[in-house]
Amino acid sequence: MSKNSKVLNLKDKISGNEVDLSLCNLTEVPVRELALFTKATVVDLSCNNITSLPPEFCNLTHLVKVDLSKNQLTCLPDDLGNLASLQHLDLYNNKLTVLPVSVSQLRSLKWLDLKDNPLEAGLAKAAGDCLDEKQCKQCATKVLQHMRDLQDEVDRVRAKRLLREKELERKREVKQKEREAKDKEARKREKAEEKEKRRKEYNAQMAAAAAREQQKKKNEEKKKKNGQAAADKKAAVQKTAKPRRSLVGLMFKLLLLLLLGLAGVAAACRLTDLQKEAVCVPVNVAVDDGLSWAKEQEVVVRQLVQNLSSAAKEFLESTQQASKN
Repeated sequence: MSKNSKVLNLKDKISGNEVDLSLCNLTEVPVRELALFTKATVVDLSCNNITSLPPEFCNLTHLVKVDLSKNQLTCLPDDLGNLASLQHLDLYNNKLTVLPVSVSQLRSLKWLDLKDNPLEAGLAKAAGDCLDEKQCKQCATKVLQHMRDLQDEVDRVRAKRLLREKELERKREVKQKEREAKDKEARKREKAEEKEKRRKEYNAQMAAAAAREQQKKKNEEKKKKNGQAAADKKAAVQKTAKPRRSLVGLMFKLLLLLLLGLAGVAAACRLTDLQKEAVCVPVNVAVDDGLSWAKEQEVVVRQLVQNLSSAAKEFLESTQQASKN
């Protein structure tokens, strides 16, 4: 059956402001078609096989009276409270155990029938027997109050839950802040430790450099002292050896002068007119005796001269070696 045929069929079911869909063997409510007829404020869906109402049913806010008796309803949509104009609701002989909390928002509801439903104890007590018009009106009033109480409880539970969630969120934020503060403090401490480590390394390097510089200065001072000591020792040796060399030279010079003087005197006494003088006589005699003795002792003299030369040479070499040291 097409949508148009449904609309036409639904038009056939409309009489004034009422739509009679009872005994049509329906398994679902034709919500889209009912939405097209906003003037049809009374809908009879009784004696069908409807097991549930679609969420879109709650958008039919123009409905004033709805009869859903003798169906197979096990639950009603959560937003049933949106039917703000609903005054009359018949749910007789279904399989309902509870009603949605939003029923408390049906402030226009004046009549309600919940007989022959397996209602939970609290709801059944509020609904009563619904045996006549008066009891069904009382049922509407009491059920609305009961649902408001449930709504209040739900709101309290929701508020507690929200408060608990807010508290948990606050605690999480506090823990997060504490964690961030600890992390920040840890990073700050790590930076401080790293800086202290670098400072110690720098101080150690500077101390090592200073120690090397100090050792270098000590080595230079030691070297300088050793050089000064060697210079002082050399100067002392030179100072000690110089008088020795000066004394030997002086004696040698004196001996040479003496020999030259004697040779001069001898030459003067033998080669000049002074040889006849009394003072030259013993000189000439001594020279003659010396020459005679020298001729006799030529070999001895030669050996003596050779020995004296060797001794003098050795003495000079030892003196030079001592001056070098």
